Amino acid sequence: MLDIKKIIQNPEYFIKKLETKNVEASTINNLVRLSQKRGSAIHKAEKLKFLLNNESDLIKAISDKNEKAKAIEKLQTIKAEQKYLQEEANRLDKELEEIIIRIPNVQLDIVPVGKDENDNVVVYRQAAENRLLKTLDVSHYEIAEKFDIIDFKRAIRMSGTRFILYKGEGAKLVRALQNYMLDFHEKNGYEEYIVPVMVNPEMLFGTGQLPKFEEDLFKLNSNHYLIPTSEVSLTNIYNNEIIDLTKSKKLTAYSDCFRSEIGSGGKDNHGIIRMHQFRKVEMVKITSQELAEVEFNSMVENAKAMLLELEIPFQQLLLSTGDTGFSSQITYDFEIWLPSEKRFRETSSVSWMGDFQARRANIRYRNNEGKTEFAHTMNGSGMAIDRIMAVLIEQGYDAEKNIITIPKILVPYFGKDSIKLQD
Repeated sequence: MLDIKKIIQNPEYFIKKLETKNVEASTINNLVRLSQKRGSAIHKAEKLKFLLNNESDLIKAISDKNEKAKAIEKLQTIKAEQKYLQEEANRLDKELEEIIIRIPNVQLDIVPVGKDENDNVVVYRQAAENRLLKTLDVSHYEIAEKFDIIDFKRAIRMSGTRFILYKGEGAKLVRALQNYMLDFHEKNGYEEYIVPVMVNPEMLFGTGQLPKFEEDLFKLNSNHYLIPTSEVSLTNIYNNEIIDLTKSKKLTAYSDCFRSEIGSGGKDNHGIIRMHQFRKVEMVKITSQELAEVEFNSMVENAKAMLLELEIPFQQLLLSTGDTGFSSQITYDFEIWLPSEKRFRETSSVSWMGDFQARRANIRYRNNEGKTEFAHTMNGSGMAIDRIMAVLIEQGYDAEKNIITIPKILVPYFGKDSIKLQD
């Protein structure tokens, strides 16, 4: 959530910054108008409250019954007006909140201005040795069925489209990736958590999914929601708390994640690229304003280092203002090469939210002067396991030898260097 005081002080700045986020100037101008109206109501209510106290003291000194009755009548009129103004201020406060919670974050000046993904900028591209942009005429899901490591048909019968069953060595490779990723993050100073996948709506408000993106979520009859990412659970560990941020909080978790994919239409109907239930290891940091930039750059490097270890060709993009997410002030996407599609596909987004989420979740800390401030939050996929699986299957596939080669870093976790076609 943006700081409404800053918007009031410089509305033109926010109008300009939010142009590519589909926020109309009238929204900001209306926010300013309502805030001024609220301020006026509060000021008048406070003046009347002061007057009420004075009038009450004066009434005590009046001995004449008629005069006293008139004074009491006047007092009741002032009370009614003061009550109306206070209620009006409260109403305006709620109206302001309904507007501000739907306004996205503004991006840092280094973020390229643009309307959508076409304006993103590639800042780094890497191709693993001997696997330079390999291409295939067969997809990961066809290879997976051939090697009997994913059962698509039974998953569809069980749950419908966009669900899968990993089996045998497929399930084992997922577990190997999970353990490798968690070990990687632990070595880089992250504390591992196992988090709830069902949360209260207040938690999703804190991280910015609610109220604007409710249609992307799965809501249960209990009024809980299934998490779209463990970012929600990890960030909200400190919801409504004042915490010690002398040292940044560095958190990681593996979880199943759930998304409705309502807006995806017919995209990626086959395979394991876009699903209702998917697996992901998440990185989250909660930090002071002073340490935030260093911590963010470190998280970006963590994502890059993991892809290098996995020997996967990838590119790093700085997202444009129009493609940056609702809560983020800057986002780097990491895209991995999918040989069958002959293009890069996103597997990780690393985002710095500034104090946007902390304002919504009320996560605070005391600075060096003892003053309470909102923390900075950031998160990144580390990584999206199913998409990594798709690429590992395609990158490692050798049609002549009928094997899927496993990256060296995963061999100790998987127990062998390849998956062989069973007779």
